[in-house]
Amino acid sequence: MNKFLDAISEKLLPLANVLGSNKYLSVLRDAFMLAFPVTMFGSIIVVISNLPFFSDSLKKTLASLLGNGQAATMSIMTIFVVFGIGYYLSKTYDVEGVFGGAVALSSFLILTPFYTTTESGKMVTEVLSLERLGAKGMFLGMITAFIAAELYSRISNKGWQIKMPDSVPPAVAKSFAALIPGTLTLTLFLLLNAALTGLFKVNLHDLIYQVIQAPLVGLGSSIGATLIAIFFIQLLWFFGLHGQILVNSVMDPIWNTLNLENIEAYKAGEQVPHIISKSFMETFTVGLGGSGMTLAVVLIMAFVLKKQMYKDVGRLALGAGIFNVNEPVIFGLPIVMNATILIPWVLSPIVVTLLNYFVMSLGIVPAPTGVSVPWTVPVFFSGMLATNSILGGLLQIVDMVIVGCIWYPFLLVLDRQADYEL
Repeated sequence: MNKFLDAISEKLLPLANVLGSNKYLSVLRDAFMLAFPVTMFGSIIVVISNLPFFSDSLKKTLASLLGNGQAATMSIMTIFVVFGIGYYLSKTYDVEGVFGGAVALSSFLILTPFYTTTESGKMVTEVLSLERLGAKGMFLGMITAFIAAELYSRISNKGWQIKMPDSVPPAVAKSFAALIPGTLTLTLFLLLNAALTGLFKVNLHDLIYQVIQAPLVGLGSSIGATLIAIFFIQLLWFFGLHGQILVNSVMDPIWNTLNLENIEAYKAGEQVPHIISKSFMETFTVGLGGSGMTLAVVLIMAFVLKKQMYKDVGRLALGAGIFNVNEPVIFGLPIVMNATILIPWVLSPIVVTLLNYFVMSLGIVPAPTGVSVPWTVPVFFSGMLATNSILGGLLQIVDMVIVGCIWYPFLLVLDRQADYEL
């Protein structure tokens, strides 16, 4: 077993180090976190406007009164992500981040069509469709932001700037310094848009959506891809690496896009199109009760196992585990590099995720609506908020029982091994 683990570690750790140190993935993660406060506000508004015990007429009234709270946050999430990418990537080049973010956002808007089509087929000009600022424009926004911030930062670092005397106020000096790099970057995107719309009669929004975004979203919404992601999350954690950060930095753009499509459908009173989404991953997979679904494990350690050291670790980890923080048990049990519990550690989230997916696909429990639930919300409450149904909370309780059943025999073995060694 040790040779097997060493072989996996030898192959896996270099890849994990590459992902963890990649500046573009770090920038992408930080950009999504920049959007988190406003999207959380939008989610709260959606929950308040669609409480299950409200009548349809009351829901409609609340939607008309409070709808801007969601439209100005979650519906335009791409804007915040684009600005965040421009800001944080520029900072990595020691360039003023605010101007990098502004240039990235302007570049994205240059590529965005300022028209929409009504249900009757009539084209309305001089308007900006919210769907292009939300889920549909997410991938183009990310691509554009990275390219624009790269161009702006590299041009700035070449010294192609207007330098003002020291007597000029810093804010004015920085604006003039950003003038040439910003103008050159925006000019390139304007020429690109002119060429595509003038010569080929297409826009990058629709092109990127059809060629890149739609296939990736379709792949990311499949249960197969989800289980592979969960497997690697657990495997990375086993070797002491933060699996969620490493895997989510790659998958978050897809899951967040699925989330936005769900919330738009839910807001419109339609059935949510996806089971797999960011909300599903946060509340019904590895994050349930802490990384690896360990709340049930903590309870067994605290109140069932006989060895005092396990009781102490379990009771110390219980408070954090209630709020889905499980580093105390990961490093206190320990889970890291503990071959005895490798099987339940990897198997439990996969089994539970499969169960949750099929229960939701059969319509027994509603799929998550797309609202963002803070990952620290305790079990039962997070499931109820994510699905807008008490069934979501009850499903999480069932999940915990299943996890406990899978772990229990392995924990007994561990408990007896400890007694024997002493």
